[in-house]
Amino acid sequence: MVKTLACLLLATSLTFADTQKPQNFSGDYVIKVSYSYLLSHPEGYEADTTKKWPLVIFLHGSGERGNDLEMLKKHGPPKLIAAGQKFPAVIASLQCPSNELWNPHGVKALTDHLIKTERIDASRVYLTGLSMGGFGTWETAFEYPDTYAAIAPICGGAGVRWVTASRLKHLPAWIFHGDKDGAVPVENSHKIHDALQKLGAPVKLTIYPGVGHDSWTQTYDNPEFWAWLFAQKRGA
Repeated sequence: MVKTLACLLLATSLTFADTQKPQNFSGDYVIKVSYSYLLSHPEGYEADTTKKWPLVIFLHGSGERGNDLEMLKKHGPPKLIAAGQKFPAVIASLQCPSNELWNPHGVKALTDHLIKTERIDASRVYLTGLSMGGFGTWETAFEYPDTYAAIAPICGGAGVRWVTASRLKHLPAWIFHGDKDGAVPVENSHKIHDALQKLGAPVKLTIYPGVGHDSWTQTYDNPEFWAWLFAQKRGA
């Protein structure tokens, strides 16, 4: 018994060589992007070739994916523009391919392309989206927190990104959700809002009582929302 105990004590006191060796990897990350989109110019865009305009990037929900741009006119800014509403900004409504989710790097690449090819005020670039597009808005903002002057995610969520909320502590955000949403839990919006609010971020949250998944119609129909959005300016 004594001999056995001594062997156990000896075994537990043994040290072993650590075979782990520090390594490092550095390389380029390249993706292929292919997004179709609807582009709307404001009144006066062609008349004044020196003026730069705000840019709104709109990300639709899962039901409008595919290769038919007419589907985008079901909801959001494309619906309003098709009905004759005018906006004092360039509006780009992107379409996500079938069976894909919004890729934040792709959204950023197209944003950069539009800034270069259109007459855009780079300090007034905005990102908004609904449902799947709400998730895409959060994801893109977290990846590129210094690109957009403001974001407006509708009935989406930031997933576990709330733990790194400090990346967005400077970015104005207005979050929208219905409290009866059966598709995307309203807690998604509460969680990221609370995390940003604790940081003192310029964040607002609107919860529509008795509203289900469609919290975007009354949001985009609200002139107060657009006035807030266009008042935001990066670096101001």
